[in-house]
Amino acid sequence: MNRVRVQWPDNISSGQVVKVRMLIQHPMDTGYLQDFSGKLVPRNVIQSLTCTLGGQEVFSVVPSSGVSANPYFEFFVRATNTAEFKIEWTDDKGAQGQHLQIFNVTSYTS
Repeated sequence: MNRVRVQWPDNISSGQVVKVRMLIQHPMDTGYLQDFSGKLVPRNVIQSLTCTLGGQEVFSVVPSSGVSANPYFEFFVRATNTAEFKIEWTDDKGAQGQHLQIFNVTSYTS
């Protein structure tokens, strides 16, 4: 099972642009390495990764075997309101992963 760590600021105001940091634990096996018996370790990399915020796609990537194990991504998103942040990915073995987290946005009124 893959684990995901997502980080953004604790206090987010409506309209603020924030950096989202994401680390996915995945071996990202290239298919070129050998195990201790000399057999090639089969290729297994993330084929697609998509992030949505409130149902709208905010980040998407198609990594290759050139991406290291436990890939780290960061991107910026404009916060408008509190919504569900969802990460979905699929790898070469057909395994699918998903991570859900609430993106809390504070609305300040004067």
